[in-house]
Amino acid sequence: MTFDELNLAPAILKAVHETGYETPTPIQAQAIPAVLAGHDLLAGAQTGTGKTAAFTLPMLHRLSQSAAPKNKFGGKGIRALVLTPTRELAAQVEESVREYGKYLDINSTVVFGGVGMNPQIDRVKRGVDILVATPGRLLDLQQQGFLDLSTVQVLVLDEADRMLDMGFIHDVKKVLALVPREKQSLLFSATFSDEIRDLANTLLKNPQSIQVTPSN
Repeated sequence: MTFDELNLAPAILKAVHETGYETPTPIQAQAIPAVLAGHDLLAGAQTGTGKTAAFTLPMLHRLSQSAAPKNKFGGKGIRALVLTPTRELAAQVEESVREYGKYLDINSTVVFGGVGMNPQIDRVKRGVDILVATPGRLLDLQQQGFLDLSTVQVLVLDEADRMLDMGFIHDVKKVLALVPREKQSLLFSATFSDEIRDLANTLLKNPQSIQVTPSN
């Protein structure tokens, strides 16, 4: 199988080819069609399996097919929210979004703690299609009234097991309460504890399950 067979928008394929990728990894080959079809997804995948592109590419495709709603500040409403456990991963994911989406009229930004809040506030208020965030800073911005999550259509929890290990479960649940019930939800985790399965059960509707690493 090649990327050309995955029915992605030509503008996305152009960006993929420019990165030098021709053949999707196993997680990409299974996840991309499921996400394009609108399914919720429960995916077992470790770092290094190509999972970021597995959700970024179909997410960009789906957003490119429709117009952005407005947020309460008059800018573009957030249509996709990606939660990650660490600022390093958040920055990497947002970089991938920009790389694969560079020929689309879709913009993104990243918010995480440990840096000044004001540039992040300005960026979010101006409007972004895709927001990549760590849970703590996301909730800080929301509680101060700078963030409107009512327009989210796709929610991704990346490395959910690490989020739980780092004590973010309550923050994650707070975020889930702020996004619309009707949305597409994708959960990626290297391991599946009872807590992860509980989280998946509350978040996902009839998900497709994909496991590309040995179950542990």
